[in-house]
Order: sequence, then C-alpha cells, then structure tokens
Amino acid sequence: MHIDILTVIPELLESPFQHSIMKRAQEKGLLTVQVHQLRKWAVNEYGMVDDYQYGGGAGMVMMCEPLTKAIEELSGLRQFDEIIFLTPDGENFNQKTANSLSLKENLLLICGHYKGIDERIREQFVTKEISIGDYVLSGGELPAAILVDAIGRLLPGVLNDETSALTDSFQDNLLAPPVYTRPVDFRGWKVPDILMSGDHRKIEEWRQEQSYIRTKERRPDLLDDE
Repeated sequence: MHIDILTVIPELLESPFQHSIMKRAQEKGLLTVQVHQLRKWAVNEYGMVDDYQYGGGAGMVMMCEPLTKAIEELSGLRQFDEIIFLTPDGENFNQKTANSLSLKENLLLICGHYKGIDERIREQFVTKEISIGDYVLSGGELPAAILVDAIGRLLPGVLNDETSALTDSFQDNLLAPPVYTRPVDFRGWKVPDILMSGDHRKIEEWRQEQSYIRTKERRPDLLDDE
C-alpha cells in the first residue's frame, strides 16, 4: 500500500511512522508513506498557501491553487483509490472503514489547517471525508497519523500474528475481552481459572461471552448496529 499525505506541517508526522509497527511495515515493504510539504506548490516565493476567506470572518483558508497543483501532480504518479480530506464534519472513522481502506492500494490524505480548505477542492477532488471524533484539532496531521496506523496494521504480514487484528475491539461490533498475563496470582488478584484450563473451546466461548458482556455494559450502541 502507498499513502501520500499533504500537509503544511510535515514535522508533526515524522515520529508516528518511524517507530514500532508502522516502522516495521515500511521496512518489510508492505507500506510506503510519503509526506509532502504543501508549500512546494505555493503560489509565490514566500510559500503562500492560505488566504482570507471571501465574505469575511475569522480564520484563514487553504487556497485552491496549491492544493490543485499538488493533487494533480501526485495523481500523475499513481492512481488514487481514495482522496481523503481529514475534517471534523466528515464521516466518523471506525474499524469498518479501516478494514475497507486497508484493501486499497493508493491513498492520498489531505490535512486541513487554519479554517479549512477551499470548498472547490472538496467538490472537485475529494472522494471521502473522515473525522476521528466530534471535536476540533489544530490540523489534520494527527488524524492522518491515526488513519495510517489503523489501516497499516491490518495489512497482511504487518503484524507478527495476523490473527491479532481479528480479535481487536470493534471487529464484529464487539469490544475485546479481558486479557491477562503472568503471574497467575498477584497480590491475591487471580487470573480466571478458565484461562488456565487448556480447554481452547471453552476459553474461546468464555472470551466471546466476555466480549458481549463488556460491549453491553460499555458500548450498547454497537449491539444496536447489528
């Protein structure tokens, strides 16, 4: 998978992709992430990519011209399955969307900043708009990092145990069950006996039951979606 990211602050995206699972995914050649400084396509020698909004009002708007030039140049290098704008008014990002996007080959992420981007970019180029929650951040860089992480870990071969992602929370609309590790008894806090039984069928039944109970208690809305 190849993911391009357009941003005015590429420095914010340096660390997330240089460590842990995302680093290994790139080293294995399973994921390529390229972060592009939008000012490369600025309208003047001063790096201008934003301007005052028509009609007045507080906040600057990212301009049409730099974004158009950037999108068209990158689209000449590869055909994008989705051009995604990270925005608070997009569809809420969830595991189902992450699963779907992990099946794509080429994605372009646009990180908004200031007051947002010129609406014409959304109308002419953007194929999907995504929000990571009902709140506003300073820009789309952190949401972009979240998307890449959520999608990248699902790529075959990225995780050492590929079944791990299948038991994550929100797969099958259920939260993950409780997990335990050594020691069996810590300060009198004990691991459930069933997990020590060696009966894999009963352990799996217990985990399914615990997933349902936890989801019903904490996120009953997920069960309503079934």
